[in-house]
Amino acid sequence: MDPNQPPVENYANPKTCFFHVLFKAGALAFYILSSLFFNSFVIIFVVTVFLAALDFWVVKNVSGRILVGLRWWNEINDLGESVWKFESLDQESLSRMNKKDSWLFWWTLYLTAVAWTVLGIFSLIKFQADYLLVVGVCLTLSIANIIGFTKCRKDAKKQFQQFATQTIASQFSSTLQSAFSVV
Repeated sequence: MDPNQPPVENYANPKTCFFHVLFKAGALAFYILSSLFFNSFVIIFVVTVFLAALDFWVVKNVSGRILVGLRWWNEINDLGESVWKFESLDQESLSRMNKKDSWLFWWTLYLTAVAWTVLGIFSLIKFQADYLLVVGVCLTLSIANIIGFTKCRKDAKKQFQQFATQTIASQFSSTLQSAFSVV
């Protein structure tokens, strides 16, 4: 090992990374290979959507929190309006997150949506409306996670900026007060 080279960063959470990728790959692989083994559209639909739903849940509730320190959910308030809720680690903890874990999380999140889109295009070209339904459900789940985590990341940055602004204003105010109290 060259002493001048910086150490290579490993995954901090290899098990979480494995399951983050496993359910995505499982749903895609089952959908792609299922026609070789099954003649029943119902089996293909149910198993593929089940695997995609597992992926959605794992990403939203487990790997998002562990790999990038973010979590989101959506609630309906008393007025019947949809309200997004975001949860994130503090900015210092977010800055210490493992870069490889974060890279894997975001790239697989986007690449899965791209893969489902390509499969949807193939279903359109082949005039397979029923398979387009499967792809549509899986793509919707992928896009929901992309939107949720993107909004959550923006919310975390906004909260940090507000905190920094408040802290600076508070420091300035206390410095001003102490300066005038001496006079």
